[in-house]
Amino acid sequence: MARNSKQTSAKAATAASRTLASKAASKAAKSAAASALSQTPKRSR
Repeated sequence: MARNSKQTSAKAATAASRTLASKAASKAAKSAAASALSQTPKRSR
């Protein structure tokens, strides 16, 4: 399977996180936000 090298920026990830937390966001918007968050770089702890 090909590896996708594209990653979501920190600013876009923050917006996606807010969308997922919003009660007013549509199901489609939450699905797109979840997809964007799944493509964020892994953070080291």
